[in-house]
Amino acid sequence: MTGTVFPAEEFDAEAAAAGMRDAMTGFGTSEEAIISILVNHSFEQRKEIATAFKTAYGKDLIEDLKDELGGNFEDVCVMMLASPRETDARELNKAISGAGTDETVLVEIMTSRTNEELDEIKAIYEKEFETTLEEDLQSDTSGYFGRLMVALCANGREPSEGWDMEEAEESAQKLYEAGAGCLGTEEAEINAVLCIKSYDQLRAIFHKYDELKGNPLEEDIASETSGSLKDGFLAIVEVARYKPRFFARRLHDAMAGLGTSDDDLIRIIVTRSEDDLEEIKEEYQNLYEKSLAEAVADECSGDYKRMLLSIIK
Repeated sequence: MTGTVFPAEEFDAEAAAAGMRDAMTGFGTSEEAIISILVNHSFEQRKEIATAFKTAYGKDLIEDLKDELGGNFEDVCVMMLASPRETDARELNKAISGAGTDETVLVEIMTSRTNEELDEIKAIYEKEFETTLEEDLQSDTSGYFGRLMVALCANGREPSEGWDMEEAEESAQKLYEAGAGCLGTEEAEINAVLCIKSYDQLRAIFHKYDELKGNPLEEDIASETSGSLKDGFLAIVEVARYKPRFFARRLHDAMAGLGTSDDDLIRIIVTRSEDDLEEIKEEYQNLYEKSLAEAVADECSGDYKRMLLSIIK
């Protein structure tokens, strides 16, 4: 997997911090300089730049950016100064807090992060919000969807160490008997397979299921389940099959229809920028016959557009 943002080879945190200060002092703000500094350093380097900024000028870089900037451009710049897992923890809290729950954000983050990443998210969540992620998920979600979220939070997915075709056949049969092969749906059985098996094993199970049924598992999940639970199950299947495709679809959804879901667009582009954004771009092009950069350029404007395009390219 390859990102689009890399560490600067010749790194000087003090010089970069001075560059950020120069960009924000005097008459007006040099947005171009801010974009250039943030995008041409990795997160770890940006963290050092923020420390150097505070040491040299006695001010918090994030607070200064909030004072100088506004709107979506400010949101991207501020998110660039958080680690991807800090962003995940904060976005999960935002999705759970307040009136209503943003299930699409819960599904995106909880189904696509590795065991190690989820461990990190849970630790950050508890430290920042003085409650556990599991407690908040339990109090804010219910039914089989709530069980799915808690199961993913338990972080018990087996490590990927190849696959066992005999076991894959048994699990494929279990999935069939829990869904398309029975009256009603045994959601708990589907949950157990999708949340516990390693991604390698899941791909083998899906292959066997497709052979057994003559159609992809996704079709049966879509017809046997509904709402957020359906979205959660389908997300796990797509993440297991090929994670960049899952994110390419999420980006497309964020820009489809009237208006743009800027929160989703920013979160996905920033958190995947040092991970697999290059593959997501390729998959976006394959799925929609349009580059991700073109789609973003059509949807966004001003410094916000320039910032996102700098990260993408």
